[in-house]
Amino acid sequence: MNVAFFLLPKTDVITLTPNHTMRQALERMDRHGYTAVPLVEENGKYVGTITEGDLLFKLKNEPELKFSDTHRVPLRDVKQRRTVEPVRINAVMEDLIKLAVSQNFVPVVDDMDVFIGIIRRSDIIEYCYGKMAR
Repeated sequence: MNVAFFLLPKTDVITLTPNHTMRQALERMDRHGYTAVPLVEENGKYVGTITEGDLLFKLKNEPELKFSDTHRVPLRDVKQRRTVEPVRINAVMEDLIKLAVSQNFVPVVDDMDVFIGIIRRSDIIEYCYGKMAR
């Protein structure tokens, strides 16, 4: 089965750019209840995923950085502690399952690494459960 069947298109996904600030990331995560958000360059290329943990460790490891200053820190200056691997749109289900074991969602890119959406782990689990139940 092709991964496009599970795709939540980028128009329905909250994303940030490396130029957004820590404050903007925290506000969006809080508003939408997300713990991780894809980072997409202005040209559409997927460059990683920022997590609450990344933001927390930035604050922890830089004692001079106060929460009130987070509006001055671009996300490009926040270290991503884990790599959230994308798949290409022509990937197969096995590729998704391998990544979904350790990722809440799997970013999907085209052949030019342009972000086109995500596949949620919950959708993959529902699909697998349906296969098992038959």
